[in-house]
Amino acid sequence: MGALINPFVVSGRIPEGYFCDRVAESSELEKSLSNQMNVVLTSSRRMGKTSLVDYVFNKPAISDDYITISVDILQTTTFREFIFAFGTAVFDAVATRGEKWRKLFVSFLKSLSGSFGYDPVQNTPTFDVKLGDIQLPEFTLREIFQYLDSVDKRCLVVIDEFQQITRYPEKNVEEILRTHIQKLSNANFVFSGSRRRLIEEMFFSAKRPFYQSAKPLRLEAIDEDVYFDFTVNHFQKAGKMITRGAFDLVYKTFWGVTLYVQRLMKDAFIETQAGVTCDVAMVEQLIKDYIRENDSHLREQLSFITEPQKELLYAIHDEGQVQSITSSAFNRKHRLRSPSSTQSAALKLLEYDLITRKEKTYSLSDPLLSLWLSRRR
Repeated sequence: MGALINPFVVSGRIPEGYFCDRVAESSELEKSLSNQMNVVLTSSRRMGKTSLVDYVFNKPAISDDYITISVDILQTTTFREFIFAFGTAVFDAVATRGEKWRKLFVSFLKSLSGSFGYDPVQNTPTFDVKLGDIQLPEFTLREIFQYLDSVDKRCLVVIDEFQQITRYPEKNVEEILRTHIQKLSNANFVFSGSRRRLIEEMFFSAKRPFYQSAKPLRLEAIDEDVYFDFTVNHFQKAGKMITRGAFDLVYKTFWGVTLYVQRLMKDAFIETQAGVTCDVAMVEQLIKDYIRENDSHLREQLSFITEPQKELLYAIHDEGQVQSITSSAFNRKHRLRSPSSTQSAALKLLEYDLITRKEKTYSLSDPLLSLWLSRRR
């Protein structure tokens, strides 16, 4: 008898039977890409954008007929770093398919020809490029796009946390990328982003280069009833049970954010023995354990922000939602320094993704941080 698989997957690709809902979203994404449309995929962080794209890319209709390329640029800080990450992803997904495509990659990237390594055993070039080797960023980028256009299968490229390019010191990155992408005839893109305000400005402002260049697709929280049915079904398959109250506590505590719900259900599945029911008391303890597990990480996260930023963060947390953060009443109530100082602090907290703004209403971005603050204050 094989080992029991925990059905609540929190990392890596999620197998078909363990993927909860997203029926409409996955169908829409697959249809758009199959019809040569670019997509801008948005949601708050930890809602499952990457898992959704991986799930669709792994479908036979996509995996059999397309080459899929994934690149996460969250940690990049310059245009050169973007090109390095993008070039590495293209090499790994396309050039490694065979000797022909490796050699073709080298022949296209003339700007880096002296930087490639060589595998004497396989008699093929290797992508041994270092960041410092990229001396002509825009030229190298053009070569990578030309290579994509030469490939024998259509390419689907997902760029995760695409709004990161707005933080590069180079001021024309959007224009450069838009110019190259609109000329491609053999590739389509998923521009994925968790900073909703930034990503929507990029694609829906008439003043920006990517204006109306991609179809919008937004992920909201999975419906609570659907998620509960999914959970109960997998508990029952293992001879276990979970009460509606226990599930609802987790779902509401973590605002329906997929990663957190999955993680707590994974823990609940581990702790619940066959023939036993997971109840509210059990998940209350699991939530406490999870907060304690993340204590050091959350402390470190707040250690990088200034005192005025902390004061505003605590004030927004105490209120839950705030519309007028620069109002005299709000500043007096929470003993903030001044409306101008509050405004400056808010801009930084938005940049750090510690708070979010939706239709002029501010709130904390992360339910775990909100919960941790509630337990500490």
